[in-house]
Amino acid sequence: MTTISDEAPVTEPQPDEGRGRPALDLLIWDAPNIDMTLSTVIGARPTAASRPRFDAIAAWFVDGAGDPATPDAPEVEACVFANIPPVVGSLQRWVEALRGFGYAVFARPKSQPDDDIDQAMLDHIEVRAHSHRLRRLVVFSGDGRNFAEPLEELARTGTQVVVVAFSEVAGYAISSDVLEFIDIEDVPGAFAAPLDRVRLDALPPDGAWLRPTRSLRDFVTNWTARRSG
Repeated sequence: MTTISDEAPVTEPQPDEGRGRPALDLLIWDAPNIDMTLSTVIGARPTAASRPRFDAIAAWFVDGAGDPATPDAPEVEACVFANIPPVVGSLQRWVEALRGFGYAVFARPKSQPDDDIDQAMLDHIEVRAHSHRLRRLVVFSGDGRNFAEPLEELARTGTQVVVVAFSEVAGYAISSDVLEFIDIEDVPGAFAAPLDRVRLDALPPDGAWLRPTRSLRDFVTNWTARRSG
């Protein structure tokens, strides 16, 4: 084990490596993961009424950066990462709406089922960690497999790292000693109406009935057919 000897020379304090770089609050939105987990927690395909409101989320994020008039106010940047299928459909309007709200959008074609953008998100975080003094990082994703380790490493360097996702699928952040976690439905105004879900981390004192997400007869019929096949 390396130790510091009592006779080791005393060195002058080194200047802060982050000094001189602008402070930054960065938001990263993992669109494929949030869409998938939203479908999981509500047990249905999301509709316009049940999708997140990016305008309210932008307001919450910028408010968390503090008063822009203060001398140490950070820059703010929000980025949405999306896979674009061959048939674009309404995604063009969605992307343009995001840009109008102040979000940068990284769009990559999704030509194969396993095409993903996780590395692009991690690469951008790394770029910003070098170009700026990353003060606060807010990551909207429940993907612990790809994000847990790098986000915890960044948090240990002094960056405030906040994971925003659904509590049902974000165990990696909830159990972490260094990451902060916020359920996405707790972001003020994130949804126009309460989602059709019962959160196990916010059950009423008297308990709650959790309705099935599919018919019992349908399940048994399909289960029997698979066994017979």
